[in-house]
Amino acid sequence: MSDITRGGQFLVKETKCEDVFTPEDFSEEQIMMRDSVKEFVDKEIWPNKDRFEHKDYAFTEETMRKAGEMGFLSVAVPENYGGMGMGFVDTCLVCDYISGATGSFSTAFGAHTGIGTMPITLYGTEEQKQKYVPKLASGEWFGAYCLTEPGAGSDANSGKTKAVLSEDGTHYKITGQKMWISNAGFCSVFIVFARIEDDKNITGFIVENDPSNGISMGEEEHKLGIRASSTRQVFFADTKVPVENMLAARGEGFKIAMNALNVGRIKLAAACLDAQRRVTSNAINYANERVQFNVPISSFGAIRYKLAEMATSAYAGESATYRAAKDIENRIKLREAEGASHQEAELKGVEEFAIECSILKVAVSEDVQNCSDEGIQIYGGMGFSEDTPMESAWRDARIARIYEGTNEINRMLSVGMLIKKAMKGHVDLLGPAMKVQEELMGIPSFDTPDYSELFSEEKEMVGKLKKAFLMVAGAAVQKYGMDLDAHQQLLMAAADMLIEIYMAESTILRTEKLAKKEGEAKVQEQIAMAKLYLYKAVDIVAARGKESIISFAEGDEQRMMLMGLRRFTKYTNMPNIVGLRETITSKLVAENSYCF
Repeated sequence: MSDITRGGQFLVKETKCEDVFTPEDFSEEQIMMRDSVKEFVDKEIWPNKDRFEHKDYAFTEETMRKAGEMGFLSVAVPENYGGMGMGFVDTCLVCDYISGATGSFSTAFGAHTGIGTMPITLYGTEEQKQKYVPKLASGEWFGAYCLTEPGAGSDANSGKTKAVLSEDGTHYKITGQKMWISNAGFCSVFIVFARIEDDKNITGFIVENDPSNGISMGEEEHKLGIRASSTRQVFFADTKVPVENMLAARGEGFKIAMNALNVGRIKLAAACLDAQRRVTSNAINYANERVQFNVPISSFGAIRYKLAEMATSAYAGESATYRAAKDIENRIKLREAEGASHQEAELKGVEEFAIECSILKVAVSEDVQNCSDEGIQIYGGMGFSEDTPMESAWRDARIARIYEGTNEINRMLSVGMLIKKAMKGHVDLLGPAMKVQEELMGIPSFDTPDYSELFSEEKEMVGKLKKAFLMVAGAAVQKYGMDLDAHQQLLMAAADMLIEIYMAESTILRTEKLAKKEGEAKVQEQIAMAKLYLYKAVDIVAARGKESIISFAEGDEQRMMLMGLRRFTKYTNMPNIVGLRETITSKLVAENSYCF
């Protein structure tokens, strides 16, 4: 276990397929869990989609109570607080399969189990946990999280809500306004962030929802999507909170908020997966049934293109999300084995992989939007109608790019955190970056390698994409140093390169592992998806790398780096992309669903 992967190391360390966890590795217990969640969704949520679309907030609350009765709200809660105490992969698995039918329910679920319950589980005192967590785990009480304010969104630490200690020192009085608060309409307890005096950082508090204690709310917000997710402004006017309800120490609220968001990010990625599976399956069903020019539209190349791309994105998202979830779980177990408390182990485990959490949040939230957009297109005019499930899927998907930190913030965070890790010596970026520079000075080899083994060329390609990233990011860091933060467009381009490397590598490793187990002949479609994803990733790395190089380098340095970029994004044998898509779609159309 000592050789356990660290966050961000995927960039400089070769990962073997045996060392990644994939959805094919689910245990019997995990498969049973998945199936019971799917059964719950198909019985309680999917048939009632209309009620969610018509803003039936009471129904959202009722369904959440049923989820509580089934134990689904308690998966991540330790057993001594009334939870199931299951591992991090299980948490992601439940979040994945419970979130696919409607964004309204998945937002209520995510806000409650994640940012509503988790800060108490991870930062609460023993008394706080005993008092609040069992009620939250069972669904007797619901939680909400009050961080955002009218003037404090992405800049979360700039909130104006005040907490003033009473003269007798027994309680704080909280005054301020919070907005976009999920579950506000039916929650029993808030996690509220406020500033004490002129502290540099905000402080977290556990506040019970009692209207007689200076707590009032705005009307339900009218939103583009997630329509039956209760979203309101919450106002606090001298709301009394006992001093023992401070969460962690004074001034630690910003840290709580950031760590809660790390966990929220990977869970948000998981929450977008089953939505993609369902949208893709619906699109396939429709394409098989819809006849134009005397044939089903699923026989048209233009439609087949879309289905192949939708399935490939879903498959890649699964591959990367479960890889990271297991890495986090392993890290948590390692910390516990070394004697850390569950709280500390989970916090440090997730924090270790904060880079991957940001990567996943961006990649999967953008994929689910594209997937639902293409779903509408396949349905044609019907897709634009509220009578079909595509229109609501598209609206619900849109929020995923905004919450848990916007995708722009997460892109910059992923690269920023990687550079910080390198500075701390946790990930050696400098050594590999110097090697890439030396390689550029040398004469390239013109030998044709032996690519007879499955994915040998693809894995070499991933290695070259990593070199491209190290070359571009390394040169940018050399040029701007700690001022790189001010060059957001370069950070965004570097982030896109980083994201594609992680997603493509995860997809290839999952498929290689599967091919070794099942035999290549049985997994031709998965092999095709891995190759198709990589091909598109190479194009993105080439485009974003070029944009960066020509924006910060000039003269000989620019020419040298552009030559390097071409070398690092060049296939020896180009894949037949149309052929790959055909392989994938033939299987989808024959099975009439997303079947991977």
